[in-house]
This record gives sequence, C-alpha cells and structure tokens, in this order.
Amino acid sequence: MSNEFTAIFERDGDDFIGYCPEIPGANGLGKTLDECRDSLREAIKLILEDRREDALRGVPTDAIREVLELQR
Repeated sequence: MSNEFTAIFERDGDDFIGYCPEIPGANGLGKTLDECRDSLREAIKLILEDRREDALRGVPTDAIREVLELQR
C-alpha cells in the first residue's frame, strides 16, 4: 500500500525541521535534509499506527473489516 503526504522543510539555524500539514503533530528534525525527511517519515508512520489502533479498539468482534485502497 502506498500513501502520499505533503512534506514541508525549513531551515532552523544549522538544522532542518519538517512537518506534514495533513497529519497534525507529525514533525521531523535533522542535521541534514535526508535526516529530517527520515525523521518525518517515522513520525507520520507512528502517528498513523497509533490512530488506527485507537480507532479499532471499540470495533465489535462481529463487524466486517476490510482494507480499502484509494486510487488517484
């Protein structure tokens, strides 16, 4: 499965900071742009995993669960 998100990177002194407007709270930091990009990727991944787990906690055991793929 593939997802696309917007990444915004800015300089902060000697470091780079990054954030994803679609995922509030997803921020990255690094000495290089590559480090910042990797940090932001990991933040997005962790936030989405946490949100999925939280959302599925109350789903009844007899509910139908499917994975939907979205195409452009």
